[in-house]
Amino acid sequence: MEFRPAEQEEPEINLTSLIDVVFLLLIFFMVTTTFERQAVVQVQLPKATTAVRAEQDLVLELVIDRESRMYLNGVPLLNNKRSTMRVALLEASDDRRDVPLVIRADADTKHQDVVKAMDVAGSLGYTRLSIATNEVLVDDDE
Repeated sequence: MEFRPAEQEEPEINLTSLIDVVFLLLIFFMVTTTFERQAVVQVQLPKATTAVRAEQDLVLELVIDRESRMYLNGVPLLNNKRSTMRVALLEASDDRRDVPLVIRADADTKHQDVVKAMDVAGSLGYTRLSIATNEVLVDDDE
């Protein structure tokens, strides 16, 4: 009979499956994280069933809140007169008319203010005009 202790193997920790799990968690959190653009002026956008996003380096964003105050790229305009909008748009676009202009009007904004902004943009020759909305998946009559 042999009473010598048998040689014990060194325990090994296999890290491959642990690395796979950590990698999958990293991908999961990257995919599920949403990056939301925080606006300086909070407006309640109207809802639409389709949404188009303008992606370009220079985009003019005209925000109209429910009290008819206007902001161009986050800078408040002195008033909401046509002449003020005209000067502000010309200065912000560097006399380029191909720049996309996005109008972000609160859902409770007077229709006249949105039409006035569209009219000024059209008279200046802006051809890429869009109105920002929130996309809804189903029709709701709110």
